Amino acid sequence: MAGGYIRIGELSRRTGVSPELLRAWERRYGLFEPDRSPGRFRLYSDADVSRVEAMRKQIADGLSAAEASRRVLGTVAQDAGARGDSSAVAEPVAELRVALEAFDDISAHAAIDRLLASLSLEAFLRDVVLPLLREIGEKWERGEFTVAQEHFASNLVRARLMAVGRGWGRGTGRHALLAAPSGEQHDLGLVVLALVLRDRGWRVTFLGADTPVDTIVDTSRRVAPEVIVLAVLKDPGLGANTLRELPRRVRVVIAGSGSAPSIAKVLGGEHFDGDPIEAAAYLANGAGRR
Repeated sequence: MAGGYIRIGELSRRTGVSPELLRAWERRYGLFEPDRSPGRFRLYSDADVSRVEAMRKQIADGLSAAEASRRVLGTVAQDAGARGDSSAVAEPVAELRVALEAFDDISAHAAIDRLLASLSLEAFLRDVVLPLLREIGEKWERGEFTVAQEHFASNLVRARLMAVGRGWGRGTGRHALLAAPSGEQHDLGLVVLALVLRDRGWRVTFLGADTPVDTIVDTSRRVAPEVIVLAVLKDPGLGANTLRELPRRVRVVIAGSGSAPSIAKVLGGEHFDGDPIEAAAYLANGAGRR
């Protein structure tokens, strides 16, 4: 130690965060700007200790590492902006809405680019994607949105989110397998959940829409996830006996508008009634294991 500064091993000891993760936070989010010793070792200050402790608290409160770092560094917008209702965010949201209705993919992608540059990924998902998808579904039910518009909008948003999701199988934390059973053609909620879990350090095996139950069981044996999430938007038609072939240690969560406590009970799983952002926090709770 020199001049009140500490090396990364001591920073790790004081904060309980591994040196590898500290280096990742420095590299990815610019959390530190350490000084250098004459021997070129990184030297960290008391302020860096405080930043690490603040990061840990934010992440424990459910934020992604990316969003936590922005808050710690003071670069997140005020609540109004972060929630997507400032003029800087409201304008591209309105542009995105108009572009999707008009089948204008170029303008839609441009609006998404602006939003991703202004918001953390989790804020974009929570404050833009989920409300927009609900609005599109409601307009379709009222006859204000055609089937073609709904398909265009859903497919464009899904494609962008899947591109952002590259590498979600490389996490080193807990492991989730996500699938929508046979007959379920919509998996955007699962895509959102996968992205949030990835940002929180989880490893994700994503099977997506219309996955046969036998395939889910077989894949679970191959990859050994801690939890399986099944997205159900209509009558599930799931084989309870087949699902019971899953290893007893695997936690099974049934979610989506077509799920219900009675269905989950028959299938030997848990019922979750909430959006994908809330589901990420729910999965972090180990209660309810089979």
